[in-house]
Amino acid sequence: MTAGRPPSVDALARSLADSGLPHPLLVDAARAAIAQGDPDAAGHEVDRITARLLQPVINGTGVLLHTNLGRAPLEVTQPAAYGNLELSLVTGRRASRQDHVGALLARACGAEAALVVNNGAAAVLVMLAALAAGRPVVISRGELVEIGGGFRIPEIMQLSGASLAEVGTTNRTRLADYAAAAPGCALLLKVHTSNYRIEGFTSSVGVAELAGLGPPVAVDLGSGLLDAACPWLPGGPPPWLASEPAVRQTLDAGAALVSFSGDKLLGGPQAGVLVGRADLVAACARHPLYRVVRPGSLVLGALQDVALAYLDRRAGSLPFWQMATAPVETLQQRAADISADLDHVGPTACVSVAGGGALPGVEIPSWGLTVEGDHTAALRQARPRPIVAVVRDGRTIVDLRTVAPEDDPHVQAALAHLGS
Repeated sequence: MTAGRPPSVDALARSLADSGLPHPLLVDAARAAIAQGDPDAAGHEVDRITARLLQPVINGTGVLLHTNLGRAPLEVTQPAAYGNLELSLVTGRRASRQDHVGALLARACGAEAALVVNNGAAAVLVMLAALAAGRPVVISRGELVEIGGGFRIPEIMQLSGASLAEVGTTNRTRLADYAAAAPGCALLLKVHTSNYRIEGFTSSVGVAELAGLGPPVAVDLGSGLLDAACPWLPGGPPPWLASEPAVRQTLDAGAALVSFSGDKLLGGPQAGVLVGRADLVAACARHPLYRVVRPGSLVLGALQDVALAYLDRRAGSLPFWQMATAPVETLQQRAADISADLDHVGPTACVSVAGGGALPGVEIPSWGLTVEGDHTAALRQARPRPIVAVVRDGRTIVDLRTVAPEDDPHVQAALAHLGS
């Protein structure tokens, strides 16, 4: 290259080939660096492009179901082969894609039938559109929730074509309030207030009481705990789950339909699940909106593996449940081992949370690693895996409850680099 002249875009891009990015992206990086008048910055531009790609990260936040990090971690493998997605291997004829995992999930929670869609919001929308379009749906004012990035029950109801019939007040709703509005309504809807709590002078009405009023009772549980008894855990449910409603018990109490997410306490992939009466589930499956929000074979295959694990009482081996139930003593020992040779790093007691809009205010004892100052940006640049940590009281904390044990060496190396 001629002295004083910038390199050609192509030459600079080819010099970055070891990064592993496709050549067109390297050209983008080279152009950006040259436009800045600093060809040497091309490596930084490559890093910026790489950071925007989907990739595995180490979750050191202590939030088990971190929405920004994909909620429940789950390993998924699938061969490059055709599958019997909508084919019956018994009859050789076309079948429903719900015949596989839908039947398994229904069996796992004691429902007559189940329907899988692409997320929890879609499950609520399909349910309302199929069963209540043009008719009122009764709901307590204390359950008109907003969750996630703007998922508001009143707006979802309006989008479905159903009309909102509010009863009670923010903090108190009685059975008489529902009874007065029940005649002529399509559904009595209960929404689990999974991401906030109302305390003090309050009252609400349970599913069993509502089931006696006549209209079908639909419950959006959101978080997706399958069974309050947690038969897949050798020690039964952990104490922090004590107040969380579960799908099986909600159905047993008289709910006609229950909706929940697949990637929260179920520990599976992102999905929405509707379980309950066979006739109501079938009506939802027939609605045109279902085709818009139905999942593909990758999601259904992953969810089938999760459902089989629950039926076989192996769900405790799912990554979410392994992390959620790891003994505090084990986490403390891991923290001591990682920090043993790092003078600037110390083990520390901390608390984890469920996250994902589940169990608001409930803390899970944990242990982690702490470094003075804010090092979160540097940890996000760690390789081979970025580490997402938190800052509390001027200290960077990596909570080990949400770190897989096999990632401990990566955490140790990244923390050691902070002291170099």
